[in-house]
Amino acid sequence: MNPINTYYKFLDRIDYPSDLQKLRPEDLIGVSDELRRFIIDVVSTNPGHFGASLGVVELTVALHYVFRTPEDTIIWDVGHQAYGHKILTGRRKVFHTNRKYKGISGFPKLKESPHDCFGVGHSSTSISAALGMAVASDLKKEGDRQFVAVIGDGSMTGGLAFEGLNNAGIQKSNLLVILNDNNIAIDPNVGALKEYLLDITTSQTYNKIKDELWHLLGKISKLGPNAREAAQKIEHGLKTALLKHSNLFESMNFRYFGPVDGHDVIYLSRVLKDLKQIPGPKLLHVRTIKGKGFSHAERNQTMWHAPGLFDKNTGEIFRVKTDKPAPPRYQDVFGHTVLELAEKNEKIVGITPAMPTGCSLNIMMEKMPDRTFDVGIAEQHAVTFSAGLAVKGLMPFCNIYSSFIQRAYDQVIHDVALQNLNVVFCLDRGGLVGDDGATHHGFFDISFMRTIPNMTVSAPMDEVELRNLMYTAQLKNKGPFAIRYPRGHGVIADWRKPFREIKVGKGRKLSEGSDLAILSIGHPGNFAASACKILEKDNISAAHFDMRFVKPLDEELLHSVFSKFTKIITVEDGMVTGGFGSAILEFMAENNYRAEVKRLGIPDRFTDQGTLQQLYAECGFDTAGIIKTAKKLAGKRILSSTG
Repeated sequence: MNPINTYYKFLDRIDYPSDLQKLRPEDLIGVSDELRRFIIDVVSTNPGHFGASLGVVELTVALHYVFRTPEDTIIWDVGHQAYGHKILTGRRKVFHTNRKYKGISGFPKLKESPHDCFGVGHSSTSISAALGMAVASDLKKEGDRQFVAVIGDGSMTGGLAFEGLNNAGIQKSNLLVILNDNNIAIDPNVGALKEYLLDITTSQTYNKIKDELWHLLGKISKLGPNAREAAQKIEHGLKTALLKHSNLFESMNFRYFGPVDGHDVIYLSRVLKDLKQIPGPKLLHVRTIKGKGFSHAERNQTMWHAPGLFDKNTGEIFRVKTDKPAPPRYQDVFGHTVLELAEKNEKIVGITPAMPTGCSLNIMMEKMPDRTFDVGIAEQHAVTFSAGLAVKGLMPFCNIYSSFIQRAYDQVIHDVALQNLNVVFCLDRGGLVGDDGATHHGFFDISFMRTIPNMTVSAPMDEVELRNLMYTAQLKNKGPFAIRYPRGHGVIADWRKPFREIKVGKGRKLSEGSDLAILSIGHPGNFAASACKILEKDNISAAHFDMRFVKPLDEELLHSVFSKFTKIITVEDGMVTGGFGSAILEFMAENNYRAEVKRLGIPDRFTDQGTLQQLYAECGFDTAGIIKTAKKLAGKRILSSTG
């Protein structure tokens, strides 16, 4: 049954938060139940992020019940938990298009709705953004407006979150930070902050006295500001004594409240209403359960972060079944290969910023927990930590998603490349990633990594090449080595071949041709190989070269190509601006060659969500796009030779 056509006692009456605010407080329980059921119904048939949104259903309802959005501002850190928010803010009838091509985004997006007050997708940004908006509102004298940043305990491990807290603590703006504490991001949280929050939430004495103080403060505040200030000092002193150390957030000049039950929607709404009356920076600590209300998601929170298609009644996750051996995912090839290499090379260690399952470093982590490090959502730290390991003679394989290595660009340059340290950067999700859209596409790594001195930049065309590049990288004695590969499956089922060293900076010829040359980098070389076979049937002879390296380029091979061909196509799953194709143009100009070069890749714009096949086609570097470009080039050549 289509959820849009299902009868909902409350949701059918709610198009926008103003409709929600007309209900009685006791109705919020029913709204929450229906909202959770709606999310389960839709996401089971149209895959997306699941557990995170289920965990904040009551919080979402309470926020939109108490605050007058969009005049009051709510920013969802990361944003994969904002499905309930989207449904309550005018997008319930189009929610079935979530994450689909030309549909609504899976993350809050400024141009999609005035209720999406800030575009998000990467973690730890909400506090800084909310503070900036709050200060701007004060400067513009906009009156009594509220600014709320909802941030998870996983996102709170990011350094930017603490930078925002540090600055907010000296401002007087109305900023409410809601710490959504569920002890998990995608994988379970790690680090000292997790232990600190656990101390707060498990102290029974602290929580009992905290509740009593909450009610006491409400009564004393009516006696005047001096009495209230005295009560606050008593509150702070008791908290400090009970926790045996100062409260982290109060030491940064935030009023701290909580922890409270994030699934008691009526109590939450009362607390939020009280907090609206307290000026200045404050933090509400909310305890929730990721996947709340769907037992399978509660039990296996990592698997149900984004499970794909599933049966909402049985909890069965549907997988594509085939009788033939299927090619593996690139991330799994990385995971098995790094373990295989580490078993032979005791210097190898693995590092990831909070993505051990996502990048498959968990395979090595299970066998070698003392040589693998999940450093939390902290890409900058991951890179500089890797640099420290390298200085002492170890060989870090630092696995970071391409879209997140952007966040550590200074560290890549200053801490690794400048010192010429042997850190191997394995950049997962390089290129288009599909349904997550513009916030997560690995657009830029080829362009920005190739500009860095001492850096080797490579991309495998298939799984065997990935293994061999990883093997080659750990043989290199110095300097950073980047290997970027895409999201999704490769092309070779039988990929466990013996390791073979690849000479750094050497490409390979895959097919002969006489009419034009196709130079490819990475996985799109498979599209080019298919295109060459089809073009041959149309009497267009295309030579194909898998370059393997963007830096250093195989200059010997390129001299040979430009000496023979005047029609050249470059193919990459990255930005054409400053990317692999640009590197080829630079080589041509520096060596005074003349040729017509057509660069295929991601255009100079942000590409939205869709399936990989839809996005490859939109950008014009799928097999059909390569064929179309080749025919156009060949046609020009034929006309000029006969005209």
